[in-house]
Amino acid sequence: MRNEQSVRPHAITDEERRTFLKLGLKITGLMAGGTMLSLVPLPEDEARAAFDFSRYPKSEYKPHYGMVIRQNHCVDCEKCKEACVKTNKVPEYGFRTTILEKEVETDPDQKYRIFMPVLCNHCMNPPCVRVCPTRATYKDPDNGIVMMDYKKCIGCKTCIAACPYNARYFNEEKMAIDKCNFCIDTRLSKGKKLTACAAACPANVRVFGDLADPNSEPYKLIHQPDKAVWVLRPETGAKPFIFYMND
Repeated sequence: MRNEQSVRPHAITDEERRTFLKLGLKITGLMAGGTMLSLVPLPEDEARAAFDFSRYPKSEYKPHYGMVIRQNHCVDCEKCKEACVKTNKVPEYGFRTTILEKEVETDPDQKYRIFMPVLCNHCMNPPCVRVCPTRATYKDPDNGIVMMDYKKCIGCKTCIAACPYNARYFNEEKMAIDKCNFCIDTRLSKGKKLTACAAACPANVRVFGDLADPNSEPYKLIHQPDKAVWVLRPETGAKPFIFYMND
């Protein structure tokens, strides 16, 4: 009987890892000589979510702000929401970010909750921008943030209907649509490095930064070859820049 020696999985190339992730498979081992791989199926959610960042066009923005959400670290403490409201003067009826909740049943006697932070996805191809009749909503030409020009907004709510992420609301005080803008006016333009929600999170769930910078934390998280990364509603073609992962 042949004696085979186990070799660590890091002998697999990055490209091979990406290929197996796309196929919904995770590498757990490699036999000597590379003749036999030990593979197991990814969990259903991760298999569906396996994401190939190369499908996105090269960013034309510098910096190009985005966020990675480490979903399994969220405990629904809502400190992110509180910080957002305080920093951006969000009215009681409004929102710029929220946390969705889902109960998962593993068997009849065991259940657990999943918390999913959501906000404007600052898409590469934002449907809200395409449908706005007055160009009140637009993509900032310098940093890629999807912005609102409140003076141009006529409150028609077409952008609300077009948004795949339910990330907009009508601000009665401004008489215009409002949404997350990555705190560009309240923090980033004043020298702060993080959005209010990212700075307030005690578990580092929301990792904010420049996705055009290979040295930034969110860039490194997205480009880990052995980690599944996903976006919400990829079928819309919006190409969102809020990424999710379990890490």
